[in-house]
Amino acid sequence: MSDSDEQDIMTTIRGLMDEEHTLRSTPGGLDPKERGRMKEVEESLDQCWDLLRQRRARREFGQDPDEAEVRPVSEVENYRQ
Repeated sequence: MSDSDEQDIMTTIRGLMDEEHTLRSTPGGLDPKERGRMKEVEESLDQCWDLLRQRRARREFGQDPDEAEVRPVSEVENYRQ
């Protein structure tokens, strides 16, 4: 991955944020399918942000940012607790 790959990650994040905003703006609340999608979007956002942080940290400390990997949702979600 290169800096353009980080731009791709940011593009993905922006798209997910747009979808999250759209879902949150649903009049009358979310139906079960939409709630499920919201959970998927939130999890994907967490994974993308985590990957971006990993890449930046690796670069900052002289390591190869391409060695950063998407971590499982269970691992990323536990950071918030």
